[in-house]
Amino acid sequence: MPFVTDNLRLKELSQIVAVNKAFFYEFEGFLKNAGYESVFDFVQEKSDAKAIALIQAYFKTKFKADLLDGIGRPYAQSKAKWLFLGWLFRDAPSQRLQPLVSSIDGKTLVDRQSYLINEVRKFSAPLFPATEQWGWPVVSEVMLARLEGSRRAAKGTSFEEIVRTGLRTLFEQEGLDLVVEKKQIKLNEETYDIRVTSGDKAILMPVKTRETMGGGHALLFTRDIHKAIEAAQQHGYDCIPVVIAEEWGGDLEALASKHHIYIQVNPNQTDLIAPLLEAAIKNLLPTFREFASQKTAKDTQH
Repeated sequence: MPFVTDNLRLKELSQIVAVNKAFFYEFEGFLKNAGYESVFDFVQEKSDAKAIALIQAYFKTKFKADLLDGIGRPYAQSKAKWLFLGWLFRDAPSQRLQPLVSSIDGKTLVDRQSYLINEVRKFSAPLFPATEQWGWPVVSEVMLARLEGSRRAAKGTSFEEIVRTGLRTLFEQEGLDLVVEKKQIKLNEETYDIRVTSGDKAILMPVKTRETMGGGHALLFTRDIHKAIEAAQQHGYDCIPVVIAEEWGGDLEALASKHHIYIQVNPNQTDLIAPLLEAAIKNLLPTFREFASQKTAKDTQH
């Protein structure tokens, strides 16, 4: 299959950010109604009381525009505003700010969020002292970078669901007494997206995707796959890693697992990946039949 030279991720994200432009301009309109000529004017506000009151009002005002996540789904209004303000002030609202909210005094969640956002505003303001640093062209670049994380997580989840659905369909068609669990599990800090159970035995299936080819992260990607297999086996489970990558430098034969699924396609090519995953799952039918028969044999002995 030919390599994809176009940056499909960038194309998709740029289209989403273009739609999110309406959310930014509605925020600008909200500020102008409050007496500020621009985002920069609000950023430079000297009164904590005025700034906090405005942020509180912002959280409580219903917006017409949606803020879309990394795959184009609208966030809930309350989350959209929280994320947007965090991004606006060049911070990480989910990873860094959210854990801090619970430690702040305030009667309501909005009170605590507003206080924290104002503190971030005061910190960021002198770091970016030019008017143009608070306009849409710059904010859109920040947003694009932040949405990449949500996009990666959402894409990974979609592949997990494809695998789950494929497994359930196969087991039902073949009459195999196997269960596909709905939730991820963790072992030794390793996350396994899919768990197939037969009695007290299980096959764990981590779904690993990688878009780029080189760099140090490629080595970490390969190491994560080996660690996932090792942790599963240490707990007495079989492991079938699912790897989706356009070009993976890892040695498939060196994997300690008996079986694996490797889809040599760019993870952005969702339409191509779905049928390939379904076919790869069907190819593992003998393995799943053997796994299911172990339970049957055990029940017969009893």
